[in-house]
Amino acid sequence: MLDANLKNQLKAYLEKVTQPVEIVASLDDSDKSREMLEMLKQITELSTRLTLTERRGDGERAPSFSLNRTGSNMGIRFAGIPMGHEFTSLVLALLQVGGHPPKADAEVLEQIRNL
Repeated sequence: MLDANLKNQLKAYLEKVTQPVEIVASLDDSDKSREMLEMLKQITELSTRLTLTERRGDGERAPSFSLNRTGSNMGIRFAGIPMGHEFTSLVLALLQVGGHPPKADAEVLEQIRNL
């Protein structure tokens, strides 16, 4: 699903992940679930800080997956297979959940913290 060029770029980004991230896939028996699972397996192979857990019948929308910082309640859920601009959002979410600081001015970050 992911071509070699994209894997190489993604691997470079994932080197910035400093915290362990658990990817939890909520699956059913559909082709889209199998396709999403294949993509998630390819992503987790690119970093030792990423793990993949498969769940069926967990009450979540299927197919979907969540990115969770291990040992905290920080996470985000994606429904379906992120492609195009959504894939960029996935990469940014992996970095943020994985502990890489966001690119923003100190003033903006302070405003966010104050919310």
